[in-house]
Amino acid sequence: MDIGIGLPNTVPGTEGSVLVEWARRAEEAGFSTLGTIGRLVYPGYEELVALSAAAAVTSRIRLTTSVLLGPLYANTALLAKQAASVDRLSGGRFVLGVGLGGRDDDYAASGLSTEGRGRRLEEQLTEMKRVWSGEDRGLAGAIGPEPVRDGGPELLLGGGTPAGFRRVARLADGWIMGGGTPEMFAEASAGVDTAWKEAGRAGAPRKLALAYFALGPDARAHADGYLQHYYGFLGDVAAQIAAGAAVSAEMVRSYVDSYAGAGCDELIFVPAASGLEQVGLLAEAVH
Repeated sequence: MDIGIGLPNTVPGTEGSVLVEWARRAEEAGFSTLGTIGRLVYPGYEELVALSAAAAVTSRIRLTTSVLLGPLYANTALLAKQAASVDRLSGGRFVLGVGLGGRDDDYAASGLSTEGRGRRLEEQLTEMKRVWSGEDRGLAGAIGPEPVRDGGPELLLGGGTPAGFRRVARLADGWIMGGGTPEMFAEASAGVDTAWKEAGRAGAPRKLALAYFALGPDARAHADGYLQHYYGFLGDVAAQIAAGAAVSAEMVRSYVDSYAGAGCDELIFVPAASGLEQVGLLAEAVH
């Protein structure tokens, strides 16, 4: 199982210089991926912009939106161009993970309705693939740049419902679980595999999961402070999410072993604190 690390793009107060140095250190430490999580109404950095900065100072590590809220990007042709740009700038290291999101305020702030967002996401994915294929769109031809990989960047979809699993099987290369336990991952991943086979897809989908972490002397305070704020809209559930964050090397190893045993292909540890020492502490815990 590959082990990735998230950028602290949504941790309030994180300076741009920290994001850039974090990316450098993550690659040096041997992590497989730099991930981002997405939310509009929150004091964080937009994911494609953050990953563009990371692309400029790295050369090997994958760059994954895990996940970007697709329907908020109402101009699908522009989103396709942005994704292809990050892909080209990074030499083909970009992975576009997209989902629907669960916060009404993100949609309200965008002037969009949450109604029909699943259908809109499917339309987006189909349209982006047409753009990435080089289809003519005007006098100058196609919308560029041309992605490094034929057909466009690798596509991952979030979601934990049968409809979401079928969407993965029809339109994506893999699936990502944004929250939950290794046991929940194993159960949902079986649903993804079933949908994949029923759709007649060859091979197997790549399957990823996220886990929050904060390490060091103030780990519990960082995890509680950030995650209970970030997930405050969920009420008491926010405290449960914070309690599940890995705040010790032992918890990190437990998550690694449990997710690997559940058939996870890549586990991305998402930071609840943006101190640069977090990169090294996680690397030590994992390796």
